Amino acid sequence: MPELSRRRALTTAAALTATAGAHTAVAPATRANDHHTPGSPDSPGSLASPASPASFDEVYKGRRIQGRPTAGGGHHGDGHHGGGHHGAGYAVFVDGVELHVMRNADGSWISVVSHYDPVPTPRAAARAAVDELRGARLLPFPAN
Repeated sequence: MPELSRRRALTTAAALTATAGAHTAVAPATRANDHHTPGSPDSPGSLASPASPASFDEVYKGRRIQGRPTAGGGHHGDGHHGGGHHGAGYAVFVDGVELHVMRNADGSWISVVSHYDPVPTPRAAARAAVDELRGARLLPFPAN
């Protein structure tokens, strides 16, 4: 039996690390369910199309959150509230201030407030932002 070379040991360690990372990558998806209301369009099993999330307008924990498709479609805003988001043609607002959102390649959403906690929908991103803000006012995100 050949001796364990340094290259083989590093390759094995990298494979084990990647496998362990794949298991922890599942954890944020379960946390995202914290922002679901049973029967809401964000609930798992919803019939809402992942390509174009539905508009929403609600009060969540005393904050008005809104979201809607935009005509600009992506890196350029629709001219309303300053635009400049990367939300794949979707704008989200907390108390009238635009929340910068971005859609990930896997279809999940993140915001400038909760960047490391991907969620399934823009509504869930708005709710996560309200949770993170803990009553603080959302400041406008400067456009490039």
